[in-house]
Amino acid sequence: MVTFFRHSNQIFDAFESWWEGKEARRIVGYALVGGFFIALLVIEAKRLDVLPASIAASVSSNHFVAIDVAFTLFLVVEIIGLVVGLATSVADTAGKQFEVFSLILLRRSFKELVKFNEEPIEWSFEAGREAVQLVVVDAVGALLIFLTLGLFYTLQQHEPLTQDEVERWYFVAQKKLVSNVLLFVLGGLGVYTCLSALLTGEEVPFFNAFYTVLIFSDILIVLISLRYSSTYHMVFRNSGYAAATVMIRLALAGPEYLGTALGVVASLFNVGVAAAYRYVAPAAQASAQRSQERKAFEQSSGEMPPEEPGELPS
Repeated sequence: MVTFFRHSNQIFDAFESWWEGKEARRIVGYALVGGFFIALLVIEAKRLDVLPASIAASVSSNHFVAIDVAFTLFLVVEIIGLVVGLATSVADTAGKQFEVFSLILLRRSFKELVKFNEEPIEWSFEAGREAVQLVVVDAVGALLIFLTLGLFYTLQQHEPLTQDEVERWYFVAQKKLVSNVLLFVLGGLGVYTCLSALLTGEEVPFFNAFYTVLIFSDILIVLISLRYSSTYHMVFRNSGYAAATVMIRLALAGPEYLGTALGVVASLFNVGVAAAYRYVAPAAQASAQRSQERKAFEQSSGEMPPEEPGELPS
């Protein structure tokens, strides 16, 4: 088992080192800018009617779709960063999930521009009002989540799950294994989404599906953590962050107005968990320390066990 974890760690560490290096940042930058311009060129080719009929059928003629393509690529990059960060800190990953969700809301607000078929944009109280309302709601929701993230990171308090170095190594190794599996799932889901869009023209809810996978991974990490620490405040914190992920998934699946509101509530819940943990953890640790000191005192006091009934002292 140790050998298996070491191989998994090597795979993860190699990818993390590359992903956080200059080469990966350069490739990501070229991919984002290149994807944006390629989308614009393909859309313009569709408008000029120079694309083959088989391809033109699945290509939009609205230039604002290029913005959606660029934001989608950027969100995939952020999700990869989320998965890589999963192995370092459960609390940081909880915040990263809301970073991605706020960007999804911004992407959704830009996506509303696609509903304006004519360029330049024109709208009135009768036509286009709902699209404008959704742009405002999603953008404001993203801003509120952005603000709550600042509070969340301020309140966040890191605490080692265990003081034992060997147990800590095993816990991190298992989180790295989960990250490797998530990266594999992310790659497979991305390929399936692209093939489905190209071959059938159907849009797969990529981010909805991935957040569903995140729910299971969060629960799995909570269960793994119980192997090394069963303290109530730590279990509650990790389970609370998993519950926030469930709320994000429901927000993505819900109606647009209600979903955005639920996302903001989920971010406030995340802040509440962090604040409660910051308040409860020291008190719980002090209580545990007093209990250990009391047990140590009782053991050192040399108290003899009570005599058996009916037994007279000699």
